Amino acid sequence: MRQIPVRHRALLRPRALLTTGAAAALMTALLSPMPALADGDVEDLGTATSHGAKAPVLTPPSLQDGQHVAEDKYLVQVAGAPQTQGTSKRTLMSKQDGVKDKAKDAGIDLKVGTSYTQAWNGMSVTLSQKDLQKLRDVDGIEAIYPVVDVALPPEEDDPSSPEDEYANGMTGVDTVQKVDGLTGKGVTVGIIDSGIDYNNPDLGGSGTNDQTKDFPGSRVTEGHDFVGDDYDANKTGAAHAAKPDAYPDDCGGHGSHVAGIVGAKGEVTGVAPDVDFASYRVFGCEGSSSTDIILAAMDRAVADDVDVINMSLGAAMMSWGSYPTAQAANEITDRGIVMVNSGGNEGESGTFSGGAPGVGAKVITVGSVENTDARSPYFTAGKQKVGYAAASDGGTVPTTGKVEVVSAGEDSTEADAPVLACEPSEIPKPTAKKQALLIKRGTCSFHDKAANAQKAGYTAVVLYNNSAGIISPTVAGDPAVTIPVVSITQEDGIALQKAIAEKTTTIGWKSGQIIVPNAGAGLMSAFSSYGLTAELGLKPDVSAPGGQIWSTVPLEQGGHGSKSGTSMASPHVAGAAALLLQEHADWDPVAVKSALVNTADPLDWSLEPGKGYLEPVHRQGAGMLDMVEAAHTSTAIKEPTISLGDSSKGGHTVTVSVRNNSDEAKTYAVSEHTGVATGGSPSNPEFEVADPSVRLSARSITVAPHRAELVTVRVSEDFGEDGIIYGGWIQLTSDDEDLSVPFAGLSGDYQNLDALDAQEGLPSLGKAQGEDIVPVGGKDASYSLEGSDVPYVLYYLDYPVSRLDVAAYTVKADGSKGKLVNPKVGTVSSESHLGRSQETEALSWDGTYETATGKTRTVTDGKYILEVRALKALGDPDTPSDWQTWDSGALTIAQKAPKG
Repeated sequence: MRQIPVRHRALLRPRALLTTGAAAALMTALLSPMPALADGDVEDLGTATSHGAKAPVLTPPSLQDGQHVAEDKYLVQVAGAPQTQGTSKRTLMSKQDGVKDKAKDAGIDLKVGTSYTQAWNGMSVTLSQKDLQKLRDVDGIEAIYPVVDVALPPEEDDPSSPEDEYANGMTGVDTVQKVDGLTGKGVTVGIIDSGIDYNNPDLGGSGTNDQTKDFPGSRVTEGHDFVGDDYDANKTGAAHAAKPDAYPDDCGGHGSHVAGIVGAKGEVTGVAPDVDFASYRVFGCEGSSSTDIILAAMDRAVADDVDVINMSLGAAMMSWGSYPTAQAANEITDRGIVMVNSGGNEGESGTFSGGAPGVGAKVITVGSVENTDARSPYFTAGKQKVGYAAASDGGTVPTTGKVEVVSAGEDSTEADAPVLACEPSEIPKPTAKKQALLIKRGTCSFHDKAANAQKAGYTAVVLYNNSAGIISPTVAGDPAVTIPVVSITQEDGIALQKAIAEKTTTIGWKSGQIIVPNAGAGLMSAFSSYGLTAELGLKPDVSAPGGQIWSTVPLEQGGHGSKSGTSMASPHVAGAAALLLQEHADWDPVAVKSALVNTADPLDWSLEPGKGYLEPVHRQGAGMLDMVEAAHTSTAIKEPTISLGDSSKGGHTVTVSVRNNSDEAKTYAVSEHTGVATGGSPSNPEFEVADPSVRLSARSITVAPHRAELVTVRVSEDFGEDGIIYGGWIQLTSDDEDLSVPFAGLSGDYQNLDALDAQEGLPSLGKAQGEDIVPVGGKDASYSLEGSDVPYVLYYLDYPVSRLDVAAYTVKADGSKGKLVNPKVGTVSSESHLGRSQETEALSWDGTYETATGKTRTVTDGKYILEVRALKALGDPDTPSDWQTWDSGALTIAQKAPKG
């Protein structure tokens, strides 16, 4: 069976995003706790969509989506600990050679690509689906994973340009730079990304755009190019093959932006402006990379002995810590290298949306917070200056002239309100040759709104948000939108609505920029992903500014630009780690993580700020990075975060080890605070006040100098519902420190949650229709096995699953399942460790099976049933209730007779 999706699942990509979001005011310390409920009570706070998130839409998967999974390429994990744990390279290569020999003896045509030994013991290989089943049985193999293409997002600058100093000021980085003199000097940060433009003067370059100059240089001192300019893993042919050269420069832009946040020194001042860089280039100028390339870069960074590694990329929804890049990230920390990773940009996809390598338990995983202020282009409306963001793929926005603006309808929260401009028939006709239409965000796409307005005859569109924050929309689509489209804040949109209702209103396009406050300043960015991990681990660990960050880009792109994403939050923390290592050269990665995580400040809830609620802990981690506290803490927490798992065996007892590294005894007050919980469907979570019972062994502890004491914490819940993700922070407050240890758990029994049949109408048999795969009823389920006319299974995983097996059966006369088509293997497809879905996914069966002698045969014409079995995450394969099963019903194979 061939996997069809992956815009849906396990799609890795650098996490730069052009949207921002949320609502008001930076929280600099813990809010007062929410009003306490009786044990077991749950208070509903609305769903994600009721708070303005985009509703999940299950669109048919495309026949082209399978391109994102590298065909017939796999990562084979070989038994044996990697070099990071002391095993010699010679021993590991011997183990890998043994697997190759056994595969050859089994008749497996195995083509080996790269061997990995530093942080992960394994090989990248190419082999057929038939041989894949055989390879699983070869001794010495621990696991087999697909190689996944890593898509590089379009490199477009944010329409607004935040002032450089705001992000550093939000976290106190500017203070420790000025007061403590911390600059990261003597620390090397490895950037695994699209390369670094080392010609950029802010990154130590000469200012001359020439890749052969300035490397190695005064700042980018080492590195390696794994791919070359024209590489694109998602395209075939020699023109797009990896052709590394000697220069790990950047023509895409993402890596240079990330590097500037870590340590630019010039027009932009990064977090650690005196660090050295090592550039590991895994992307060409555009297009995709893949996990086999990324693993090689991780291996090389370890061999180069860098001090910190930043990876602003990850596998969306691939939330299993067992994925090779996550395993390698953990091993890297054991080697003594601080590993920092972006948390993901899938926040509007709901919970369990983080991905590898950020789900590695030992890495520092970072969520994104909105910047405070921004420069913005603007227009005038009366005497008011209104900042806007120009939509990408629309017409050029004028900088002179005036246009009358009219409303698509009264402001309304109704899903079908005319103000949304989703129904062309409800759009008012223009009353003049040049008019702009004011439209509210929601229900349908930005493209649909703009295209509808354009077709109606409007010459411009002004979109306004349906929640606090700035949005940077795209109107790409068919038909093309050629009129200018701009977006403004919810507040400005409502003000324009009122002005239009009172009299004719004209807006004047202006050149230049204005400084505007970000309505979501200091709150989680709308795009920032939620945990938990598939194993119910708490992620992310900490948050930092990532929404609208001004930094360096390649000289050919202008040298400086603004981008948003957890890609931009991660390097802020990587730079902070470098500052700590400058001050504490003897600290290991655990000490660095504790200082950064446990001194952070929990954040106000972005969807209802100012009401006493705290952002879900499984979205913000410990909270906003507080560099002043981190640089001066004399307290170390042995386990910086607490993952409780589910409550299937009752409550949880954990210990918090508090070590006082100062020369004087310290007394800490001990308390707890809780955050907003989430329940219901992961794709559209319900926000709730669901406070667990937290019992502490002491409300105050005194710790002697250079000694540690334990606080025992008993956490239990009685919500009467499976699947609520709850949590909070254990607070430790002394005369000079305010520390918090985040904790999270899942209520009830993880195994009671349905993963396979949570979406109406799925699973279902599917059939190719044009470029899409659509559900079919039983009477239409007939397939010729020619081209794309093969059986498909459409499905949606609402939770991660440990395994997804598909078996084919003959059909008895009564319509029930008969014999297995291939009893030797048992399945026609078996995949392990799958993350939850973002959209509908599909598997195809080409009608083939393997015989007892290892030959491939095609079934004869007739009726068959496909059985899909999903082993729930962390389920026991020997426990029937841990599996979910779905049968397709009878489908018909009717091959066309050969001509002649």
